[in-house]
Amino acid sequence: MNGLSWCFRSLRVASLAALALLLAGCATSDAPPAPSRAGSADYNYVIGAGDAVNIVVWRNPELSGTFPVRPDGKLAAPLVDELVAQGKTPPELARDIEKKLSTYVRDPVVTVIVTSFVGPYSEQIRVVGEAARPLFLPYKQKMTLLDVMIAAGGLTDFADGNRAIIQRTSEGNKQYAVRLKDLIKRGDLSANVEMRPGDILVIPQGLF
Repeated sequence: MNGLSWCFRSLRVASLAALALLLAGCATSDAPPAPSRAGSADYNYVIGAGDAVNIVVWRNPELSGTFPVRPDGKLAAPLVDELVAQGKTPPELARDIEKKLSTYVRDPVVTVIVTSFVGPYSEQIRVVGEAARPLFLPYKQKMTLLDVMIAAGGLTDFADGNRAIIQRTSEGNKQYAVRLKDLIKRGDLSANVEMRPGDILVIPQGLF
């Protein structure tokens, strides 16, 4: 091995070690266990950029159709241009479209159904660290930690699953301890908990 190769290998090992220490540091030992129920019964889906919405205008099929929400959070539909959709629930968006259409259609009745889900950035679930596939997911009501880990493909061989934490942005970034190893490797369903919009799951690397 020449000197340059050895140097790059050393830098790589050092970078991985630093990342492992950083993630491990995020998982504080004094974090309380995550509550099994996250109190999401009153959750209403909020439209985000990248969603697709089906707009149905009663008795006006020419004004109906499925339309994307652009990266700027707006959508364009027949007689409705540059309308902000991001951050609104489907009923709220339907009422806004009715107001726009009332200039052209007498007493419009509009229904909005989200057909492709991404959700607002602030409500996406993120998985970082030693997951097989670190990713982000749109939040869904009653989504659990097990649902998230199935989507992420489980843990890597280097994960310290029982030192993982959930950082709950909806509670001012409060941290909760979760037992991923018990849940994934041992099938202990008592370790399963509900997620909340905006949760960040941090899975540290074990220190060998």
